[in-house]
Amino acid sequence: MSNIPETGRTQRVQIRLVVIQVLVLSLLLTLGGRLWYLQIRNGQEYTDEAKNNHVQQVVQPAVRGSILDARGVPLADNETRLVVSASRTELMKMKDDGVAVLTRLADVLDMKPKDVQDKVRLCDAKTPQPCWNGSPYQPIPVTDEATTQQALTIRERAEDFPGITAEPTAVRRYAAPGKANTAQVLGYLSPVTDEEVTKAQDTDSPYLRSDQVGRSGLERTYDKELRGKAGVTRYEVDNLGRVIGQAQNDEAEPGASVVTSIDARVQAVAEYELNKAMETARKEMDRNTNELYKADSGAVVVMEAKTGRIVSMASLPTYDPNAWIGGISAKDYAKLTGKKSNFPLLNRAIQGTAAPGSIFKVISSTAAVNAGYDFDGNYPCPSSYSIGGQVFKNFESQGYGSINLGRALEVSCDTVYYGLAHKEWAKDGGNKPKKNPADWFYKTAHQFGLGKETGIDLPNEVAGRVPDRKWKQDFYDANKAAWCKQGKKDGTYVEKIAYEGCLEGNKMRAGDSVNYSIGQGDTLVTPIQMATIYAAISNGGTLYDPTVGKAIVSGDGKTVQEIEPQAHGKLPFKGDTRDKIDDALAGVATRGSAAWRFGGWPQDKIPMHAKTGTAEVYGKQTTSWFATYTKDYSIVMTISQGGTGSGASGPAVRNIYNALYGLDAEGKQDLKKALLPKPQKALPTIKPDGQIVSPKIKPYVPEPPAEDGTQALAGALPGTLGRRD
Repeated sequence: MSNIPETGRTQRVQIRLVVIQVLVLSLLLTLGGRLWYLQIRNGQEYTDEAKNNHVQQVVQPAVRGSILDARGVPLADNETRLVVSASRTELMKMKDDGVAVLTRLADVLDMKPKDVQDKVRLCDAKTPQPCWNGSPYQPIPVTDEATTQQALTIRERAEDFPGITAEPTAVRRYAAPGKANTAQVLGYLSPVTDEEVTKAQDTDSPYLRSDQVGRSGLERTYDKELRGKAGVTRYEVDNLGRVIGQAQNDEAEPGASVVTSIDARVQAVAEYELNKAMETARKEMDRNTNELYKADSGAVVVMEAKTGRIVSMASLPTYDPNAWIGGISAKDYAKLTGKKSNFPLLNRAIQGTAAPGSIFKVISSTAAVNAGYDFDGNYPCPSSYSIGGQVFKNFESQGYGSINLGRALEVSCDTVYYGLAHKEWAKDGGNKPKKNPADWFYKTAHQFGLGKETGIDLPNEVAGRVPDRKWKQDFYDANKAAWCKQGKKDGTYVEKIAYEGCLEGNKMRAGDSVNYSIGQGDTLVTPIQMATIYAAISNGGTLYDPTVGKAIVSGDGKTVQEIEPQAHGKLPFKGDTRDKIDDALAGVATRGSAAWRFGGWPQDKIPMHAKTGTAEVYGKQTTSWFATYTKDYSIVMTISQGGTGSGASGPAVRNIYNALYGLDAEGKQDLKKALLPKPQKALPTIKPDGQIVSPKIKPYVPEPPAEDGTQALAGALPGTLGRRD
């Protein structure tokens, strides 16, 4: 038993408790003080530092999907290049910020050290190009043109090149199979802008700063499908940019492929023949000016008549879309956009407008019938038609006596249409129009789809123009002040026109109406509009939305979304009117203004229908138009400042048909040589791994001319380009 008194023991326990309480209180005070220091005294500082410990993402770009022709031949795909990249994160860990490594790298790549260092510096408001505008946490490309030896040197001497990689990477390629350029249809890519990234953040297809996006053509229309989904690895980094952990990794998903209705073989033929036609036209003399035709631009469309699908679309002048890969140089950009370039970036098949000339007469013929005139009635076709003191002549001042509308189409008699349009103008009130004039000729053009877009799946299509009363008034309101300022009653021709415009520029005059009836005056159309119209006449009257895209195939090949043809209207004629126009257009090819271009054509096997057009343009040489169709295809070609329709464009269109159907220059058919005797309905073969079978094609070699020179008339006979339409 202890000898310590009970009182002493109690005191010592109490002392211990007091000491413990003091220690606990001291600890609490210390912790409280520390919390106050962290949260109150230096709270903002640590909050700011914590904000700098955040997640950064490294992007693995998705492989862009291919654009294929109808048989699976790549028109735009990707090729593997050796890309040398630098990790800025790794370089910044070095004492010299990686300068020594980049200097060694420049030596291997045969580049200047400054050029390499500039490539990996970050862009800001004060930093000029070249610089890196993407995330500093993803590899920055230094070059995509490294040689195998350079790549091996970098990889074998990895200790000398920390943070540097040399990897095979997919880069866009426009293959031009069989020399089928297809530039304006395909379009091109360029890097996404900051503005686009911001705008797309809340959409179902946001952009990443590393994305290349379509700027025109199919690359733009189907950009979302082609782009795929980029892979993203998310890293936690501190305020110094040091990686402290990996948060998440999403694998990249390759983009889908777009199968088109374009046939690369036919595309190569169309491009060659359009170019050849323009070259031939430049060797011919314009009899009105005694100068050679300029033939400065042109376009051709080959369309499936029963679906509206585009088999070929060519536009000249053209360009190489590969020039945009990796960023277009200032020199190349100047070539494409300079004054002397004649705007090769324009797709003249959907953006080039011109007066249609006589190929418009199928519309005028329909308008006349709808207005109550008998298609088979007799109408005078004199050599000229007078209105007041103004004389409107037939081209070459030729008359054909009294003929019906079918014959007027065959021989392209202007004066028949002058007379009908003048009568309708008078019925509508003439210079003092009725409150609700019938305006059959203008109304019918709208019903044929003119004055609005066709709906083709290519961007920036233009609508053309139907110069009806509303347009006339709008144009007058916009130009009245200028006309009144410039106009003079007894001045130059231009000043006289301005004077008349100032006084009555909003009136629909008789001259306006008769000019309009033959596709002249202020009427503007595009080749795609006329191809759609002539295809509709072929198929019985259905106006289809022209389409280039045929199907979208997922990256793994497991999902195929077909793009079905869609109709947007019907031509405004009854069946018998359509049949009579069809017969008349067949007559154009056999006994009318285009007959000399279709000598030997197998009309009994493959009925050909055609209409020629020679549009007069103030201050320029005439525009050549040639609109045609069979039961399978519609082909329309136009050449600006190229001469007459059959003269300039006729041989080229005939040769395209020859290639489609396997015909020689004498009209004999060999189906083994036929590129596409019937529209192709099936899609390309897709393998189980998603790969699409791509047959090879050969460059186009034109058939030699017939012994009698049937296909060489334009080049062999002087002045043939000056023939009627």
